[in-house]
Amino acid sequence: MPVLLHDLLDGPACAGARTAIVHGEETLSYAGLRARVEALAGRLAALGLAAGDRVAILMPKSIPECVALFAVSRAGGVGVPVHPSLKALQVRHIIADSGARVLIAEPSLRAGLGEALDGLDGLLVVDGTSDGTEPAPQVERAGESLAMILYTSGSTGLPKGVMLSHANLLAGTRIVRGYLGLGPDERILSVLPFSFDYGLNQLLTAVEQGAVCVLLEFRFGDEVVRAIERHRITVLAGVPTLWTLLTRAAPALRTADLSSLRLVTNSGGAVPLPTLQALRAALPGTDIVLMYGLTEAFRSTWLPPGELDRRPGSIGRAIPETEIFAVNERGERTKPGEPGILFHAGPTVSMGYWNRPEETARVLVPDPRDPGRGLVCRSGDRVVEDAEGYFTFLGREDAMIKSQGFRVSPTEVEAALMATGAFRQAAVIGLPDPSLGARIHAVAVPAGDGEGAALSDGEVLAQMRRALAPHMVPRAVERVESLPLTPNGKVDYKRLAAERLS
Repeated sequence: MPVLLHDLLDGPACAGARTAIVHGEETLSYAGLRARVEALAGRLAALGLAAGDRVAILMPKSIPECVALFAVSRAGGVGVPVHPSLKALQVRHIIADSGARVLIAEPSLRAGLGEALDGLDGLLVVDGTSDGTEPAPQVERAGESLAMILYTSGSTGLPKGVMLSHANLLAGTRIVRGYLGLGPDERILSVLPFSFDYGLNQLLTAVEQGAVCVLLEFRFGDEVVRAIERHRITVLAGVPTLWTLLTRAAPALRTADLSSLRLVTNSGGAVPLPTLQALRAALPGTDIVLMYGLTEAFRSTWLPPGELDRRPGSIGRAIPETEIFAVNERGERTKPGEPGILFHAGPTVSMGYWNRPEETARVLVPDPRDPGRGLVCRSGDRVVEDAEGYFTFLGREDAMIKSQGFRVSPTEVEAALMATGAFRQAAVIGLPDPSLGARIHAVAVPAGDGEGAALSDGEVLAQMRRALAPHMVPRAVERVESLPLTPNGKVDYKRLAAERLS
């Protein structure tokens, strides 16, 4: 049974000649993957990498990036994957904050950093090649030891690192594979970044099962559709922006042969109901699994495909091996139908934030049901649980907009905007207002076609007034060509607000 991340490569399903990774025209077998991992691990060891040293990985989605993720573990280091779209100063922050001793960087990305790394004394910068080295010595590490640090947006505006142990990552792989029913015959299309826990899980799951992982970087929805068709993909994971792109701007979705695609999964935010309906219509033979998670605990809930019609808007029930519960403002477990903050207990709860003990203490807290049971993750997400253990997401605790004395959930307002049919994407923020506290402001991308596309702003707001309480109706709807996204493909709400306050 694997204990450390790289132990996945020793699984019985990872036969020598079996295809492991496909990227463009390049194919790598499991034997080749193991050989390249061993070689790069040896190179890192030759640089003097010690157990627990952090290694930043700045590479495009590619076979060398996959090799690096496993090689760092094999050499005894701690991986710090960095999204390649980040700007130079953001990369510097992650490297400096993590205290990385080594940076594995693709040459063009390294060149793009310019002088940003100046002053980081002792940092060794190498490319991802791995020729002519001795094997790395075996490094004894426990499963509970630190394996990776994934950087996520912080309340200060600077990313903060979430610490994940080997046991965390392996548990997430085991649990997700189990409830999704994934096996060695899967052909998984990897479109999400490996600096995102959801994206990383695609690679780890494929390797754990000895399945095929097909890597894809894309700009247009039809590129995703063509990759599914060409590679006979069976599993595709994405975030809401991907499904919007496929259903609104990928004509090939309706004509391509996608009969191989048996499973689509979503996390990273709620899929608007019109988008979900369009996706189901386009993929009638594909199961759609909606999931909810947070980097600090990886994955919390999943909604089985058979529950989509019975529970519209639900984020599902607790994943296996995990306890999910909500607590009200009095610190008590909520009753069915009562809103509260979601808590997560289980093997995927992270080790907290790197070098941020105070912030860690706010997220990893004693179990409010019984402090003697240990620490649990306080998500900061407001949810409501029904009598059967299914949860509905109400909004982020820190994203709630206080307007006219009311707490307004942006998610609820966004759903009403999308229901008009006038938009293909929508985001709601609160902007300062001297009389209201905050005014509700909507930023939306017009649909371009469909029955609601011709609606004027006045007609949209009239529909909103019929659907929502008066204090929830936006004061304005701002139409834009696109919404800004974080590197993980989520809507960048902080940037939306900042741009409108500058």
